[in-house]
Amino acid sequence: MSKRLISVALTTAIVALSVSACGNGDDTGSSVVDRAAKDKKLVIGVKADQPGLGLRTPDGSFSGFDIDVAKYVAKELGVDQKDITFKEAVSANREAFLQQGQVDMVVATYSINDARKQKVSFAGPYLVAGQDLLVREDNKAIKGPKSLNGKKLCSVAGSTSAQLIKDKYAKDVQLQEERTYSACVDRVLTGQLDAVTTDNSILYGYAAQHPGKLKVLNSPFSEEKYGIGLKKDDKKGRDAVNDALAKMVSDGSWAIALKSNLSDSGFRVPRLERY
Repeated sequence: MSKRLISVALTTAIVALSVSACGNGDDTGSSVVDRAAKDKKLVIGVKADQPGLGLRTPDGSFSGFDIDVAKYVAKELGVDQKDITFKEAVSANREAFLQQGQVDMVVATYSINDARKQKVSFAGPYLVAGQDLLVREDNKAIKGPKSLNGKKLCSVAGSTSAQLIKDKYAKDVQLQEERTYSACVDRVLTGQLDAVTTDNSILYGYAAQHPGKLKVLNSPFSEEKYGIGLKKDDKKGRDAVNDALAKMVSDGSWAIALKSNLSDSGFRVPRLERY
């Protein structure tokens, strides 16, 4: 065979392989649904330092409302809770974890917004919280976001909470960033910082951990819709997870999980946004 014919044959084979590889689209392996069905296991990104939502316990296991939601959804996808690997995901790395395939989904107080929708897909919301402030119990000066001018305010890298306050309520607030909310809380307890801002669902848990020392102002000034993050354009997975969330509400499991983890919060069942 001539060199020219060999070259043509090789080119044709390469093109055929490329077309085959690109033609998979949403076939087996590309959706969390297919991976769960094939492997019977999932890696789920969760928070590890948020009481009542996602907390790593002393024995290394995880507890909280997000964890219960994750376990329920995994079961509906055919994965037993013993076959779930929970991987700590801080606010700054949630998108990267999904994009790089380090996790199959993220259930980590992950607020749905348009900017994040450009990078990942969301199912939900499964909870609607509101941004608030956590301060020391004896702090009488801070009554809301407008009273934060000149104060030291903490939030975490990858969160938009603190910048929202600076942009809308108190342009002279001094913003401080930590890797985790628990680090922010420690600095407020010691008097190094004046307040922590994030969703009230998160702040309630920290206040409960430190009774008589910390308080939530209980005056939310935003709406935060928690969604389950999936790899971008996984419509099959998004539909399946939404169906699982709908079932969790209808069979009473959602209410049970809420009461056992966030009993005094007063959160109501959210409406799923199927886009």
